[in-house]
Amino acid sequence: MTRFLLEIAANSVGSALAAQEGGADRIELCDNIADGGTTPSYGTLTSARDRLRIPMYVLIRPRAGDFCYDTCEVDAMLRDIEICVETGCDGVVIGALDAQGDIDKVVCRALIAAAGQLGVTFHRAFDAVRDQDSALETIIELGCERVLTSGGEASAVAGAKRIASFVTRVDLRLKVMAGAGLDASNIREVAVRSTASEFHGSASTMRRSLIAYRSDRLTGLEVDRRQTDADIVRAMVNELRYQED
Repeated sequence: MTRFLLEIAANSVGSALAAQEGGADRIELCDNIADGGTTPSYGTLTSARDRLRIPMYVLIRPRAGDFCYDTCEVDAMLRDIEICVETGCDGVVIGALDAQGDIDKVVCRALIAAAGQLGVTFHRAFDAVRDQDSALETIIELGCERVLTSGGEASAVAGAKRIASFVTRVDLRLKVMAGAGLDASNIREVAVRSTASEFHGSASTMRRSLIAYRSDRLTGLEVDRRQTDADIVRAMVNELRYQED
């Protein structure tokens, strides 16, 4: 019987704890989730690490935008990975591309070397590459554990057939984790159609701020925020468990 795994992209300590409460199997800790995620602060990282009982991977991405990084950004990523090693994280989530849209092997090798014994996931930079079939072989060559993908589409639902082709192509050499737009209403469908065994989502909802006073002069300053909801996580987990049965 296939054992499905649910990873939650948690944008705060509160989100990480809610994911754990809801039954998530693993956390991808990040910040700025609306921009595709960036590396969380040192304080967020260490606070989450102290409180979580489930594995925690940390997103290593210095900024939003493309995945082609200059030397200063690479240096920042290497330093962030050092912190992950020092604080006992379980893994890191990395990815870098060159200007031609291929995986930047030099940068990725440096990041993976810095991670040492930590697990390594290649993130959705994979969905931005020029040739995904070739990139899969590169990711395997680099020694990554898994790749996160929507099948090169806007959502894992739209890319499920393509994800299934990746699963077949890599066989047992690499784990393929389906992600983008997953929730309790579609995760079972994606599990069936993609044949993946790992899934990734934020399971978040808007959380209204506790602040009573709201200025009507500061346009564009949002006080409400997205946060992982334990009930949404639980519903996604239940859908996957049903599919296992």
